[in-house]
Amino acid sequence: MTVATPPAPPGTDRRRPPPRPRRRGDLGAAVLFLVPATIGFVVFYLVPAVRGAWFSLTDYAVLAPGSFVGLENYRRLAADPQFWNAMGVTAYYVVINIVVQTLLAIALAVLLQRMTRSILVRGIALLPYFVANVVVALVWYFMLDYQIGVVNVLLGYVGVDAQAFFGDPALAIPTIALINVWRHLGYTALLLFAGLQTISPQVYEAAAIDGASAWRQFRSITLPLLRPVLALVLVVTVTGSFQVFDTVAVTTGGGPVDATRVVYLYIYDLAFAQLDFGYASAISVVLFVVLLVVAIVQLRLLRANESDNA
Repeated sequence: MTVATPPAPPGTDRRRPPPRPRRRGDLGAAVLFLVPATIGFVVFYLVPAVRGAWFSLTDYAVLAPGSFVGLENYRRLAADPQFWNAMGVTAYYVVINIVVQTLLAIALAVLLQRMTRSILVRGIALLPYFVANVVVALVWYFMLDYQIGVVNVLLGYVGVDAQAFFGDPALAIPTIALINVWRHLGYTALLLFAGLQTISPQVYEAAAIDGASAWRQFRSITLPLLRPVLALVLVVTVTGSFQVFDTVAVTTGGGPVDATRVVYLYIYDLAFAQLDFGYASAISVVLFVVLLVVAIVQLRLLRANESDNA
């Protein structure tokens, strides 16, 4: 039996609505914007990385055609005391730089959030980061000079003997680390400050009503909710700290007695002073693997893919 369709109310158009216009996909625009970055990545990162990995298996020396030597450069590296000294010096620098920089950056970010909303103050905190590393190193090199440096002059006024900040093996690396802390502190604090903005003020208000002190709020609210951003910041800063080069090259040149010969300076000396590109490439590959492992361990330990900020 056929059921009759009820008649449409007067004035109703029984025709099908016109099809909606198709929205053009964003794929074309996305590809257009990605192409320049992709070309830059391939030309300046991927191709040099692949060539460097290949050079690490050869005895390439620029002036002579290289031949394949297999893992000989890596066996040489394992028995090279200068390489292990450079890695130890670099690790010492990284520990000082990261610990001091992270603690001060967290404190500065919290102060910027709670005590001021001035863009001018935030900009002033970021100013050292805009100065080139070489310029910063030169300025501090003259300020910390043993004889005429303003820092030693001020120490003399308070009865403290002049310090050979760059000439004493015990002071050279801590001095270089603190110089770079001064330069990067504002940038690191700004990244953490951006993470603090994602934490709802209502969480702090509820904690204050419950009687939580400022320290308890920082320990139980700020740090847990800031963890994903802090993990990202630590990965970036640790990776950057392992690549320290220009500050050391300008101030100490690796001395005194290899006390500041970091691994990047050692690679540079091997490649461009001794023209031993094969061995320098092998050290670069090992450094890449070390940084990759360190980054993965950091992300896992800090659970960077998890957030308590629901």
